[in-house]
Amino acid sequence: MHKKAQRIGLYIDVANITRNGGYGMRFDVLRDFACRDSGEPIRLNAYVAYDDDRARTDHEYRDRTFNFHSTLRDYGYKVIEKTVSWYVDESGNRFGKANADLDMAVDALLQSENLDKVMMATGDGDFIQVVRALQNKGCRVEDVAFTNVSSNLKREVDLFMSGYLVPNLLPIKGDPEKLWGEPGSKVRGICYTFNRSKNFGFMRFLQRIGPGLWITDTRRQDSPYGTAFAHESAFAPGIDIGSLPSRELIFEFDLVQGDKGLQATNIVKIHP
Repeated sequence: MHKKAQRIGLYIDVANITRNGGYGMRFDVLRDFACRDSGEPIRLNAYVAYDDDRARTDHEYRDRTFNFHSTLRDYGYKVIEKTVSWYVDESGNRFGKANADLDMAVDALLQSENLDKVMMATGDGDFIQVVRALQNKGCRVEDVAFTNVSSNLKREVDLFMSGYLVPNLLPIKGDPEKLWGEPGSKVRGICYTFNRSKNFGFMRFLQRIGPGLWITDTRRQDSPYGTAFAHESAFAPGIDIGSLPSRELIFEFDLVQGDKGLQATNIVKIHP
């Protein structure tokens, strides 16, 4: 008997993600991550800001934005443009606004009738009530974001995943011949255990995009995670070893094949 495919809705606050650590994010990889367990993408909505005034005079901006939106459509996204409105404050400073929160919230709630899982890409805590409403409708709700993420939003969703930890979601400068997770590649992960008396610990990283994110025990063959030995000397100067282990600190490091398994070298902190 075939397992019924989950119906997936992906809703991206592009401006929020871009401003908060996600500039250069690969939207095709995010789609793969949202549908990682053989899910069927029903709704793929990308909410973008568009400065109509600027586009009239800045043709480079106009063409670059057009190409970006076209690429999103190539990946199967519906692009919802929010025109930037300009205002002048009491001090005479001109500022623009293109808030997509309301549109994104309404769309997710209305379209959830035909969805099993909703993934949002935003760090905005204003979506907490939307998350609760979606869960009450029977939807699983997940969130992906990078920096400046509401701690309450993290707690409210069924799964929060830092975008830094999703393989290839945010490009890494490394050997292009090496795939993420292979010896010789550069990956991102966390230090999940550290023995201060022996000056070493272990890093955990997501090896691949796939099902079973809850299977963190890497001794299981169906776990999507990998681990790497990390000696204190492999951490960059300035990293507070006393703060380890930590789920909040995200590191970037090289994977080297050792005699007893993978080792992490050149470990640098990238967030927070």
